[in-house]
Amino acid sequence: MIDIKFLRENPDIVKQNIKNKFQDAKLPLVDEVIELDVQSRAVKLEADGLRSERNKCSKMIGALMGQGKKDEAEEMKKKVNEQAARLAECEALEAEYQEKIKKIMMIIPQIIDPSVPIGKDDSENVEVEKFGEPVVPDFEIPYHTDIMERFDGIDLDSARRVAGNGFYYLMGDIARLHSAVISYARDFMIGRGFTYCVPPFMIRSDVVTGVMSFAEMEAMMYKIEGEDLYLIGTSEHSMIGKFIDQIIPEEQLPQTLTSYSPCFRKEKGAHGIEERGVYRIHQFEKQEMIVVCKPEESPEWFNKLWQNTVDLFRSMDIPVRTLECCSGDLADLKVKSVDVEAWSPRQKKYFEVGSCSNLGDAQARRLKIRVNGKDSKYLAHTLNNTVVAPPRMLIAFLENNLNEDGSVNIPVALRPYMGGIEKIFPKK
Repeated sequence: MIDIKFLRENPDIVKQNIKNKFQDAKLPLVDEVIELDVQSRAVKLEADGLRSERNKCSKMIGALMGQGKKDEAEEMKKKVNEQAARLAECEALEAEYQEKIKKIMMIIPQIIDPSVPIGKDDSENVEVEKFGEPVVPDFEIPYHTDIMERFDGIDLDSARRVAGNGFYYLMGDIARLHSAVISYARDFMIGRGFTYCVPPFMIRSDVVTGVMSFAEMEAMMYKIEGEDLYLIGTSEHSMIGKFIDQIIPEEQLPQTLTSYSPCFRKEKGAHGIEERGVYRIHQFEKQEMIVVCKPEESPEWFNKLWQNTVDLFRSMDIPVRTLECCSGDLADLKVKSVDVEAWSPRQKKYFEVGSCSNLGDAQARRLKIRVNGKDSKYLAHTLNNTVVAPPRMLIAFLENNLNEDGSVNIPVALRPYMGGIEKIFPKK
């Protein structure tokens, strides 16, 4: 969420930013906020004047009563009562204007970083760098669920009967591999200095609206009926929410946390061949990383975060690339974002396995996450990045480590979490 003072002083910058994100329908909102802000400040000024006048009159009433001038004191009281009615009107109007301003400001997108490429959608994202050599073997790579089924490792039919489409049972070596990846990712991030955390898997609505846009919330979140609780779509939500309404001593920054959680998503509009299996599902598990830091440190942390994911995937022999998200592909709260994509030998292309985002002070402003600095208090910057989400990551893992005989290699880094075995072998 943008600072109202910045919008007031730089409406043209805000409008250009909206155009850069191809959200021209939101352009009138800038002028609407400015007009509401004028009205709000005017009524606040009047209210402040009435409060000042009330204080003066109260002192005068006491003085008049002390002088025995009861009639004059009563007249003064009548004036105070008349002003009190108008003051109540002003306070109600001020609250109304502020609420309208807040609702609109929650819709206006955050100012993106100047380095972000301008583009309409994800088709115009820009490749930054490749890590590892993508290989297409001379034997056919089956679809990922077919690979899993050869290990008796997945049961979609039973899951469909139990919970419907978008769920799965993982079994045997595939389930063990899933857990091994999560455990390895946890220890990998601890080794990089992050504090491990298991957060709440449900959050209140004020946290939801603090960490994401209304459009994202509607498309992603499951609401708990009859309660002010939502199932998290990613542990980033509750991890950033941990700092709501907090004033953090500057010397305690940066806060670097890595968290495990299940994730629950509606996935509205998901369709197509690659949506089958475990590519896009309603429930999965994930290891996440978040940082709360000083504003001047967020660009450096942004680069560290996506590099962590690249290094993790490369340690499991999976080629990856980084993709700079263009302006039209950025969610409204994001300042800058890079996707990490893994190589799919079957598809002969890369696909997304993680997303690293710098949200500037957008979440901190909504959640009131402040820093107690040497000279003053200021808003923190927040960042998040996927360490690994095994269901989707398993696709890349199985395809890139598959042998012609159907066995799957276990990279050296993962062997301690798989009982020391070097390969897993299909059952059929």
